[in-house]
Amino acid sequence: MNKPSVLFVCVKNGGKSQMAAGLMRKAAGDQVNVYSAGTKPGDAVNALSAETLLEVGVDLTGETPTLIDPQLVRDVDLVVTLGSEAKVDPVAGTDFENWDTDEPSERGIDGIERMRLVRDDIAARVDALATRLATR
Repeated sequence: MNKPSVLFVCVKNGGKSQMAAGLMRKAAGDQVNVYSAGTKPGDAVNALSAETLLEVGVDLTGETPTLIDPQLVRDVDLVVTLGSEAKVDPVAGTDFENWDTDEPSERGIDGIERMRLVRDDIAARVDALATRLATR
C-alpha cells in the first residue's frame, strides 16, 4: 500500500505551509509523505513561526521556502492551500482543499502570540487530516 502524500501551500512558504508540514511530520511520522511550497516563495522561514513550533517539539532548522512544482502537484494525493491568497490550479487525480486559517492580526493580535494562535489552529487541522489519511 502506498503512503498518502500531502503538499501544503501558502504564498511565501515561510510561515503557514511550513508550520503545517512540520506539524504533519510530527503527527503522522513516516506514515505520510509531506511537502510544502509557495506560489511566490520568500527568502527564509518566518522566525516567529519556527520559534512557536519549537515550543511544541517541531524543528524547522534547515527548511527553506520552495517554489511550487507542477509535477509534485500532480503526484501528491492532496494539496492543501492555507489562507485565501495562495492559488493552485486544480489537477485531475489530485484532491484539493483550502484551510481558511485563523488570522489573529485582524483582531489586533500580533507577534509571538499571533503565531501561537496560528500554530494551534493549523495543528488542530493537521491532526484531523492525519487521522483522515490514516484511515484511507
